[in-house]
Amino acid sequence: MTAPFLQIRTLRKDYGIVTAIRDVNLTVERGEFMTFLGPSGSGKSTTLYILAGFENPTAGDILLNGQSLIATPSHKRNIGMVFQRYTLFPHLSVGENIAFPLKVRRLPKTEVDAKVAKMLKLVRLEGFEDRKPAQMSGGQQQRVALARALAYDPPVLLMDEPLSALDKKLREEIQHEIRRIHQETEVTILYVTHDQEEALRLSDRIAVFSKGVIDQIGTGPELYANPSTRFVAEFIGDSDFVTCRVLSARDGRAELAVGKDMTISGVPIHGSAAAGSNAALMLRPERLSLKRGQTGGNGLSATVTDITFLGSNIHVAATVPSGEALSVRLPFGHEATAGLARGDTVSLGFDPASAHVFCA
Repeated sequence: MTAPFLQIRTLRKDYGIVTAIRDVNLTVERGEFMTFLGPSGSGKSTTLYILAGFENPTAGDILLNGQSLIATPSHKRNIGMVFQRYTLFPHLSVGENIAFPLKVRRLPKTEVDAKVAKMLKLVRLEGFEDRKPAQMSGGQQQRVALARALAYDPPVLLMDEPLSALDKKLREEIQHEIRRIHQETEVTILYVTHDQEEALRLSDRIAVFSKGVIDQIGTGPELYANPSTRFVAEFIGDSDFVTCRVLSARDGRAELAVGKDMTISGVPIHGSAAAGSNAALMLRPERLSLKRGQTGGNGLSATVTDITFLGSNIHVAATVPSGEALSVRLPFGHEATAGLARGDTVSLGFDPASAHVFCA
């Protein structure tokens, strides 16, 4: 059997008494777009910098094609890097910036020129080779930085929050470009972001970081439909949480009591809980149905507190008797929203199989 393309094994990084990451394990396939997603301080950038060779791990190893990188200095790892700030040389032209890593490698001028032209075409900046970075927009500068990082055909490209300095419209435009470039080059990309929408749009798989560890790894649909922890459920997509009581649990499914008179069964359960203990029932806003003027039965009784028009969707905020707030997302024009007003009593229904219960 051949070794995996890229392996991170039991990686740990301590800064004095502070542990930035611990026991990080990950395998990345050749040509994969893997995103490290998590809030600030979760360890995603630390992991990326160790991969780049900018930081030394306290423990663990990184293997590329079966060979350890730990003892290899950053400039000899042949790994491309794109930062949040473009780090272009301001005194060099666009073409000279792209050519810089090729000249460092002492490639012939004809080869350098041909490669620069190819990279400019790849990032759709033909004709910009003589401009200085200051003469270009932020999005154009980031495309130059991407071209420079790809110019020497690195086996792995690392990207650390490269679009966070751009406005929303430009960020979405460059996301589309990055996806296209990944598909054309088939380079392996490890991408750091705190933006879940960006991660879902770009990635083949996502590693969700929390407090220095990876909580879960999977495709966007896998993480959204089957979160393994409450943190992942909260971080990927929108979610509502309602306190419930576990009546029984078997084979990964639970029977729950919710509120005073609602019992549901067949809910996927995460963690272990004794019968009678409290847990958190997670519901997705778009998976909730809403019926007006009905309480009890197979739905959660709730009182409408706000109604917001969001273009294609209507957002309904409601509160259950326990005081917990829920969000319901319905398509614009849905019959249940006609004449709906604050203070109305409604019943919120859902499929137990689409919910999840997380134990403390």
